[in-house]
Amino acid sequence: MAATRIETDSLGSIEIAADRYWGPQTERARLLFQIGTEQFPPDLIHALGLQKQAAAEANQQLGELPAALAAAIAAAAREIAEGRMDTEFPLPVWQTGSGTQTNMNANEVIANRANQMLGQPLGIHAPVHPNDHVNRGQSSNDSFPTVMHIAAARAVRRLVPALGMLHTALMGQADAFKDIVKVGRTHMMDAVPVTLGQEFGAWARQVELGLDRLRDAEPRLLSLAQGGTAVGTGLNCHPDFDRVFCERIGALTGLPFTANPNKFEGMGAHDALVELSGVFNTVAVSLNKIGNEIRLLGSGPRAGLGELIVPADGLSSSIMPGKTNPTQCEALTMVAAQVMGNHVTVTIAAAQSFLELNVFKPVIIYNVLQSCRLLTDAAASFAANMVDRLEPNRTHIAENLGKSLMLVTALNPRIGYDKAVQIGKLALTADITLKQAATQLGFVDPADFDRWVVPAAMTVPGATLGGNG
Repeated sequence: MAATRIETDSLGSIEIAADRYWGPQTERARLLFQIGTEQFPPDLIHALGLQKQAAAEANQQLGELPAALAAAIAAAAREIAEGRMDTEFPLPVWQTGSGTQTNMNANEVIANRANQMLGQPLGIHAPVHPNDHVNRGQSSNDSFPTVMHIAAARAVRRLVPALGMLHTALMGQADAFKDIVKVGRTHMMDAVPVTLGQEFGAWARQVELGLDRLRDAEPRLLSLAQGGTAVGTGLNCHPDFDRVFCERIGALTGLPFTANPNKFEGMGAHDALVELSGVFNTVAVSLNKIGNEIRLLGSGPRAGLGELIVPADGLSSSIMPGKTNPTQCEALTMVAAQVMGNHVTVTIAAAQSFLELNVFKPVIIYNVLQSCRLLTDAAASFAANMVDRLEPNRTHIAENLGKSLMLVTALNPRIGYDKAVQIGKLALTADITLKQAATQLGFVDPADFDRWVVPAAMTVPGATLGGNG
């Protein structure tokens, strides 16, 4: 039988595994909230360690904690921030909506580890107490939303380069394919020509705008509720704690965090995270379009559009020998679906804000961080394993372009719309070329047709304009 210890707090005594750093509050919550398997990702736990370290350093600077205790607390919190205590956070996302149990979990782990550093056994709450010292000048109600913002801001800083990598890959192909003229398509039907480079350029622009949206949302994300304590008034907190805390957390993270000037807003609402999730949702919509269109253009290789050659990835069908599937497109679009669904959850959860406190904080940050991590990983994977390795099927692109009836649109300025329609209809019904139809109807002689119907010229504004001569 595993060794245990008896630990006591204001609510009584409870048995805890002897080698665990958590305390009574965490153990009771662990036994009470046996709901699902979802736990906070490491990003959230590490941000919690940073928050506790910054708080200890701020309290020491302000004379609220003795130097020796503050140093031990900061050292223990730093171990959490560095990922060395991840297994000491056993609680599920499904807990009190303020995140109180996870905040208390951190307080207990840090207190026990700090006391151990100071030569004391686990479980005695002295000389470092989880509430009086680790949680000094704080409440779960302001600390947990602060941690949410820290974790989200750090996660976004990893998403930005991943999207930048995808943008670079798409722009590289846009330049490489700029002279490849192909059939454009609207309503999933043949349309006038475009270049393959223009299609890639459109996708790159979507990603570029997604990056702009992330940068636009960042200032609201960098505003922290710390210092509001229980309801936003700052009760039991040094009046300069919020300012000094932001200085310390900024030094620890390299991010320009600022104190929210209205703590009531920062604790009672999470509009900044709804906005961020909305940006993720928009990025997901963009990536879904890109993934689906590359999958469509690469369909085949013989019975689909077949204009892009999907790179072989070493994977195949379980029954059809040698079949290459667009696996990266499918993974990307599944991620997009998850992110879209997560945004619905974040929206509903953020709407559960009543007076001074939103009580759906854990599920908000769980979904925000999952969306950010999925988009980060999927964008980087798609750039490296799909976009960079795509090749055009020049032969099939040329065949499709040569058969397109919509090239007749170039004749509109020359002979008028109605005659151009007649040429297109005859070519379709008689299964002949546009040039043959135009000659047969007597509307355009062959030499003029060759001068006027130039697919490459149709991909730039104004190139086909001219008189009827």
